[in-house]
Amino acid sequence: MTRACVLLALMLSACLSHPLIDSQRLFSIAVNRIQHLHMLAQRIFSELESSLQIEEQRQLNKIFLPDFCNSDDIISPIDKHETQRSSVLRLLTVSYRLIECWEFPSQSLPGGSVLRNQISPKLSELKNGIHILIRTSQGAGDALVEADPMSPYGGYYQALGGDGSLRGSYEMLACFKKDMHKVETYLTVAKCRLSPEDNCTL
Repeated sequence: MTRACVLLALMLSACLSHPLIDSQRLFSIAVNRIQHLHMLAQRIFSELESSLQIEEQRQLNKIFLPDFCNSDDIISPIDKHETQRSSVLRLLTVSYRLIECWEFPSQSLPGGSVLRNQISPKLSELKNGIHILIRTSQGAGDALVEADPMSPYGGYYQALGGDGSLRGSYEMLACFKKDMHKVETYLTVAKCRLSPEDNCTL
């Protein structure tokens, strides 16, 4: 833990000394990380779907609502137009909160311990990287990311994945995939803002 804190401090110091170059590098790393996480989320969800009977898929698709996820309490851009109008800082902050809300529940994701062991550390690494980018965007100082008021839900996702039910597993994985897609979109747009010559259209 101490070593990780030292590395993060060094990365932050480098970013503040050479903000544009190092921010571009950190954004590239963050986008690569979230792309991998999104790919893992899609893979686990697809494996679950392929194991279902056609009628089971139909029933679960009918039950699951797009605005069902706990993380929907986090205020975020509602469509691609609002995403493109949002500031880099807002996109980073929303991404941080979405990743943070899965950091602990990811340990209960269906799909086997091997995949869970890949996902949880990557979420923690990505959260730390986004925090550095937030501090860089705000300049020097101890900028803090305030937590969203999600405490009433507590172990909500853990209950979904831990009850062993097919519906619980389906809903948990669907929410995880949805949120990883959101973060990938937000970080990709934020990264694009550092390269004005790029086309940031979604």
